[in-house]
Amino acid sequence: MHITGKHINYYHICHRKLWLFGSGLSFQQDNEHVQDGTLLHLSAYPQRARRFREVQLGGIKIDFYDPVDRVVHEIKRSQKLEEASVAQLKYYLRVLERHGVAGPTGVLEYPKLRRTQDVTLTEQDRADIETWEAGVAEVVAYAQCPPIIDKPFCKQCAYYEFCYVHE
Repeated sequence: MHITGKHINYYHICHRKLWLFGSGLSFQQDNEHVQDGTLLHLSAYPQRARRFREVQLGGIKIDFYDPVDRVVHEIKRSQKLEEASVAQLKYYLRVLERHGVAGPTGVLEYPKLRRTQDVTLTEQDRADIETWEAGVAEVVAYAQCPPIIDKPFCKQCAYYEFCYVHE
């Protein structure tokens, strides 16, 4: 199984969402919040297309990578689920390390908030990422879909209607 940044992100948000995504069910294209994020990604930093590179390694896709300074730039709409965003970015840094990139760093960017957050890897992060990868594989292999977590952010989720169809 190729673990992507989305897998790591969803692992930190909702195991049900991770399981559905890992099972090939995706409603991303129809979700207005996902579409807004895609538009933000395309329009927030138009000059990036010339300066940075898109990188695909081991199942991940990094949209904005500065190969000179070894910096991954990850754009997010909101900092509401920041822990998951940081984990996703740390995962990208670890994958780069595994492919021979020495000392990569990252920047989480929130263009709408005009805020950034620097992200680096520690030895503890490297150990945690091993645990996350095992956790992702375990959740995706569940025989049944995990239960609904019923959190306030569920209403923004692309899987909301799927999870709450009975209501």
